[in-house]
Amino acid sequence: MNQATVWSKNDRYPLVLLVLLALALIWSLIRPVDYFTWVLEVLPAVLGAVLLTALYRRFRFTNLVYTLIWLHALILIVGGHYTYAEMPLFNWIRDTFGLERNYYDRLGHFVQGFVPALIVREVLLRKTALGSGSWLTFLTVSVCLAISAVYELIEFAVAKTTGTAAEAFLGTQGDVWDTQWDMLLAFIGALTAVILLSGVHNKLLKQLRY
Repeated sequence: MNQATVWSKNDRYPLVLLVLLALALIWSLIRPVDYFTWVLEVLPAVLGAVLLTALYRRFRFTNLVYTLIWLHALILIVGGHYTYAEMPLFNWIRDTFGLERNYYDRLGHFVQGFVPALIVREVLLRKTALGSGSWLTFLTVSVCLAISAVYELIEFAVAKTTGTAAEAFLGTQGDVWDTQWDMLLAFIGALTAVILLSGVHNKLLKQLRY
């Protein structure tokens, strides 16, 4: 079996994810609640897809990481279409269980820690001398918290620049503790990912050719 054939088979899964992501992006673009909010929410997913595509031949992640990135991008895209405060499924959950707010943004910030944790973990294991252990966990979670903090600063800057136009983007829904919850959920998400998926991730890394 020649190298071209191996690459062709290895490339199929990420390509399928990319095509599905493009279809979801097209769907989300059709009559969203607000086009400005759509751009703000969807832009990180688009930039991430472009970056991963550009780096693909030089650094191919495991399929587990690509799947998680795809799911994270879908959460952003759906949030861009409906806004985080008006996602229908989570409105139904709010109304059914008598909750105070739509918690779709909470899911987004949990995933904001969960998914980068596997990305950071893979980069550290493949590009540094670190092995599995407490230092890897500490650095992984720390980087995820830093990413989440930077995103909070970006949200703050957008809010200051655009005023009320960014309200749907922030999705605070009147919650004065929103930023604190966002950081806490990102921390929990990162720690959960490391605890639950490290074993599977290590096995997949051993199988990956790089």
